[in-house]
Amino acid sequence: MSRSIRGRFLLVSLVTVVLALSLAGIAFVELFTRTFEKRIDEELADHGTNIAGGIRFSADGSLTLPNRPVDARFNEPYGGLYWQIVDDQTSEQLRSPSLWDYTLPLPADGHETGEVHRYHLEGPEQSTVLVQERKVIVAAPDGQHPVRIAVGIDVAAVAKARSSFATDLFPYMVALAAFLIAASLVQLIIGLRPLSSVSEGLNRVRERRAERLTGQYPAELQEVVGAVNSLLDAQQLIIDKARSRAADLAHGLKTPLTILSNDAATLHDKGETQIADELAHLADVMRAHVDHELTRSRIAANAGLRRSDASPARCIDNIIRTLKRSPQGETLSWIARVPDDLTVPVDPNDLQEMLGNVLENAMKWARYEIIVEAETDDRAPRLRILDDGPGVPPEQIDAIMHRGVRLDMQTPGSGIGLSIVREIGEIYGIGVAIENRKTGGLSVTLTFPA
Repeated sequence: MSRSIRGRFLLVSLVTVVLALSLAGIAFVELFTRTFEKRIDEELADHGTNIAGGIRFSADGSLTLPNRPVDARFNEPYGGLYWQIVDDQTSEQLRSPSLWDYTLPLPADGHETGEVHRYHLEGPEQSTVLVQERKVIVAAPDGQHPVRIAVGIDVAAVAKARSSFATDLFPYMVALAAFLIAASLVQLIIGLRPLSSVSEGLNRVRERRAERLTGQYPAELQEVVGAVNSLLDAQQLIIDKARSRAADLAHGLKTPLTILSNDAATLHDKGETQIADELAHLADVMRAHVDHELTRSRIAANAGLRRSDASPARCIDNIIRTLKRSPQGETLSWIARVPDDLTVPVDPNDLQEMLGNVLENAMKWARYEIIVEAETDDRAPRLRILDDGPGVPPEQIDAIMHRGVRLDMQTPGSGIGLSIVREIGEIYGIGVAIENRKTGGLSVTLTFPA
């Protein structure tokens, strides 16, 4: 069965509506049939009464019916409506013209005077006839004669009327079914609208435009909304505590690391160069770890937790304005060719961190200029950062994306910048490609998901 609530509801609605209307149709047809049969029964009784009132015996004792029923079907051969009179005493018979040469095979059962018996008998041309029979006493010249009066109708008339009624009823039942299903769909849409508001609220939380579910919700959803808000509050509390502890740990380590670096410098001045270099290296490694973990604590756990989509043009403009203020950045030519309307599915803070590390790394090695350009020809936008520095030996390109790897120990840095770029790329599905330019320098291409 479909896992969609709408799909399940519509399936159940469709089955129940079709089943209910089918049963209703059967009931209507059966009710019509019974009503029609009752009307036929009354009609046959009326014909029998009229015939009984018109029976006469002539002076010679023969049976006569001067006033015959006027219904045209009695006069049409095999017309479907028949009457037959039998004198029990003489076995003399009178029949309607509609019987033609056929005689109804009336049962030889006993009758009380005036009692009505009903049968289904074989009729003309192998038809089935519904027959009402009654016994009356009629005065004759030679005394009282018991006379049996039978009036019958072909049951095909009932079947035809039943079929015609069912055929006429079908379009109305189909129209009613369509209306009921449409009404169920409208009811479903209105009934599930509060769930859509919950979904919209969760999207706002996911996009960091809200911290909790707010607004008016039906009583049936209040318990769910309360549970979600409690979960969000607990999650936010855990995240805040973790970040606070990471920050406290980082600040607690930075002072000892600074002291350690100063002690290393003091030892170096005293001529203890070997131990000084080891202490300075350990301090740098520990500082790189601290900076790396602090940076990771600020990155979204997954792409779905981003606050909103980001504008690369805005991020690049902010980063370039900051780097231009540095001694090395102010000597470079910065060229940015990124459309203002381009957006990528990355949290703005994370994109700022990613591009900041790539551009800062390019600034360290560039001689004259840094170029940032965008490609938006296909569905997957690309950003390419180009510098005119010395480039990287081909066999070491993969290594520079790992944490703590520095190809030149003389250039300041922690060796975590490009590893942060790699980690952010893994979170958001961003492809990171590094290659040497043919004209010299390095090219870093970021391919964002569509």
